[in-house]
Amino acid sequence: MKLDLSEEATEYGRQALRAFEAAGGDELVQAAERDPASRAGLVAPVLAELGAEDLDPRGDAEELEAAAALCRAAGYRAVPYPVAERLARPAARAAARAAGGLVVVADAHPSGPVAELDLCWDAVTLDGRRSTAVARPPDSPPRTSMFVTGLDLRPADGDGAEDVALGLVLPCWTLLGMLDRAIDLTREHVRVREQFGQALARFQGVQFQLTEAEVERSGVEVLAKYALWSIQTGCEEATDDALALRLAAVEAAEVVFRVAHQLHGAIGFCDEAFLSWLSRHSQPLRRLPLGPSATADRLAHRLGRRGLTGLFGGAPERVAL
Repeated sequence: MKLDLSEEATEYGRQALRAFEAAGGDELVQAAERDPASRAGLVAPVLAELGAEDLDPRGDAEELEAAAALCRAAGYRAVPYPVAERLARPAARAAARAAGGLVVVADAHPSGPVAELDLCWDAVTLDGRRSTAVARPPDSPPRTSMFVTGLDLRPADGDGAEDVALGLVLPCWTLLGMLDRAIDLTREHVRVREQFGQALARFQGVQFQLTEAEVERSGVEVLAKYALWSIQTGCEEATDDALALRLAAVEAAEVVFRVAHQLHGAIGFCDEAFLSWLSRHSQPLRRLPLGPSATADRLAHRLGRRGLTGLFGGAPERVAL
């Protein structure tokens, strides 16, 4: 089992970070909130420059890793664009450059972070029912909706079961990038902020909280790499692994952002601190298609009594190094 991205994918992720920084960095999401119609114009040229449209995450293992690295870089900057959904588009649509992307949706009230984008979308439920989707006009501004809007679905032919794993895993890599950034922002804040004559970072309680957050973040990173490997190798349990990753990611996000906000204090809820933007725009990834409790329930019903296979499971052939 391979739990590290290739050097090429890692370097691609670094180049993506530099490209997003050059395009505006943290200002991208702020500009998109001010002018939602500019959302595509702010980000699509950067993705074109990076060759994102040419990536084939379904057909090539190395390009799947590159797609994951790109999603992580987008999350780090809270890029206001559904990068993961675009990369996860069905194979036939990708070849024809016809679809906007793939959105994994709940059975009730399907929605996705696709407002203000003039694109056609494919949707798939967690049990593999496929649809074409059209985004409704948003009911509220991006300040409160984070570009999430309802979707009108029309059933489509074919089984979308193979779409679910990729459609779940790539957004988790975006969320992982957000957790990376939340930890970095908090670490920097406690280094420079002083209380009682010394930096916050010197207090043992602060160190314990940061350690707790980092343990959660690093655990998600390992599971994200494992779920990616599960898709690459065509494991039958790829969707189980994707759901397990999603559950771990949303639970870790609760811890990481709680710690980050606590250690930032009141400033962590003010837009002068980028943590506020990052936390707010992480909400769609944490709530859609299902929140933590509903995700755990779906995973439990899917697994029944057999449990997960994998790193700690009973299938040695899957964990041989």
